[in-house]
Amino acid sequence: MVGAALGLWFSFSQRAIGLIMAFGAGVLISAAAFELTEEAFDRGGRDAAFGGLALGALTFFAADALVDRMGGAHRKRSGGQQKEGTAAALVLGALMDGIPESAAIGISLLEGNGVGVAVVVAVFISNIPESLSASVGLRKSGRSPAWILSLWGAVAVVSALAALAGFALLDGASGDLIGVIQAFAAGAIIVMLADTMVPEAYKDAHRLTGLVTAAAFALSFVLSTLE
Repeated sequence: MVGAALGLWFSFSQRAIGLIMAFGAGVLISAAAFELTEEAFDRGGRDAAFGGLALGALTFFAADALVDRMGGAHRKRSGGQQKEGTAAALVLGALMDGIPESAAIGISLLEGNGVGVAVVVAVFISNIPESLSASVGLRKSGRSPAWILSLWGAVAVVSALAALAGFALLDGASGDLIGVIQAFAAGAIIVMLADTMVPEAYKDAHRLTGLVTAAAFALSFVLSTLE
């Protein structure tokens, strides 16, 4: 919702949007590596981590291909390309992108030490550029501010429910199962990054994309060590 509001009520250059996307990508890469995959390995071992990564990547790839065919391929772009997609495809794509990250937040509660701060920070920071870029594009494509805010409001509600489910349904589950689900979320996030966020960032920010992504990765890693 914060990103959507920024995109609707403030003016950002395409280059600035690309740099913000690059930063969000770097934060999510760190979260996927250290807060999800490493934790999955610690909980369930090599099989759980590898199997979850593969399953998450393949599932997101298949779902993303379906959404693309429905017209949601450009859901995160800022140039107005969303006018080619149906409302259903844009909504489904946004929901699909948010659920793995939010489930990871709920799973982090199973540690018994409260919510994983690094995971929350990573999801929060990365979702701002995602929704900002998409909202700018949706506005250019002719969608009304009310429609755009309703879209991100729905994503926020479903993501919160995914976080709740990640905690409530897995309380008492085996380390192997939790590890698989953590790695599943990581695999889905990695495919999403490679498919949408990084290409969109590079298109607008060009060579600075790699530098900003690396800086965000380093910052997120430092945050993860402070827990």
